[in-house]
Amino acid sequence: MTLDVVFLEPCFPANQREFVRALHAVGARVTGIGERPKESLDPALRSWLTHYEQVGNVTDEAQVERAVRWIQQRVTVDRLEAVVESHVMAAARVRERCGIPGTSVKTTFLCRDKPAMKEALREAGVSCAQSIGSADVAELRAFAARVGYPLVVKPRDAAGASGTVRVDDDRELTKALADFGVGRGRSVAIEEFIEGHEGFYDTLTIGGRVVHDFVTHYYPNVLEAMRTRWISPQFITTNRIDAPGYDEVKAMGQKVVTALGLETSATHMEWFFGPKGLKFSEIGCRPPGVRTWDLYGAANDFDIYKEWAMAVVHGRPSQRLSRRYSAGIIALRPECDGHIVGYEGVEEIQRRFGGAIMDMHLPAPGTPTQPVEAGYMANAWIRMKHPDYDELRGMLDVIGRTVKVRAR
Repeated sequence: MTLDVVFLEPCFPANQREFVRALHAVGARVTGIGERPKESLDPALRSWLTHYEQVGNVTDEAQVERAVRWIQQRVTVDRLEAVVESHVMAAARVRERCGIPGTSVKTTFLCRDKPAMKEALREAGVSCAQSIGSADVAELRAFAARVGYPLVVKPRDAAGASGTVRVDDDRELTKALADFGVGRGRSVAIEEFIEGHEGFYDTLTIGGRVVHDFVTHYYPNVLEAMRTRWISPQFITTNRIDAPGYDEVKAMGQKVVTALGLETSATHMEWFFGPKGLKFSEIGCRPPGVRTWDLYGAANDFDIYKEWAMAVVHGRPSQRLSRRYSAGIIALRPECDGHIVGYEGVEEIQRRFGGAIMDMHLPAPGTPTQPVEAGYMANAWIRMKHPDYDELRGMLDVIGRTVKVRAR
């Protein structure tokens, strides 16, 4: 039986088209709902889509619902899928209103609202940082007094470290609350700052069971990486995931999936390990960002987008992961804000590590720089893979010391 799948926003970001390609490849009829005119879609993307509906805003539930109901007058919509953090709630609400199976509004809310997520997970026995969500300044100050500094302040529904700040005293907390608009109707999440190494655990789940998983390490932790210009941050997915040391991370991940009611979905989970042991940080009911799935595919010799599509359309896995490589990315920051003027050290690292380099992005001279906090792919970057995790990490460290991005 051929399934009809509606996919929210097939055009942007750029790798969205890979999900459409994969759905088409496993036999689904795919209808896209996006913001760009149909004429702007490239020929390959058009060939993978049975139909395309343009809307003004894919996060506007009313617009998406109108488009889906129009589609439902013509076909039975079996699935409605969204894989971008800012799209998942609109998709969940439209699913429920239109009677389409998939991740529920409750589960989507729990995967986005940090305080509610942590409350649900603590009740399920998952160890998390102490946290609170509130729009009440006095309540937030009382939490700070009880838990102590440092603390982390973030939007309740932020993705990753977006908008997140660390506060170390009452003065910094006062400023952060004012900047977030607390006291003027805005609510924030505040969490205990957890000392330790940070990583993430990503999965493909089918029927609530993890069928594929990946462990990735940050160097340094995200909050430091996104706030410090001189650091060339990196993250590396390991091919040693079957080592006993990762058993606790895997068990925690399955426990989180079960507790939040996830069924068939990609997931992205952040965790810390330090003096207080393993602590769960947060989850998204969607794939990781920064094209991390490209690293997983390259590291494991498989088409991860097609495997996601098999889960959605056929409810089963179809490929084995080789675990042949570790793979990672290093972000290369301009020395200052302004415009790129050139690079140093690129030829040297190509000579030394060319066989391990997957690809690189070096914006042309004259390109405006992006701020440090814009993320790992905002400016220059290099991606690599190698069979030995430690060797790969050493190579990325050398690149961070060698390649200079000049700007003025």
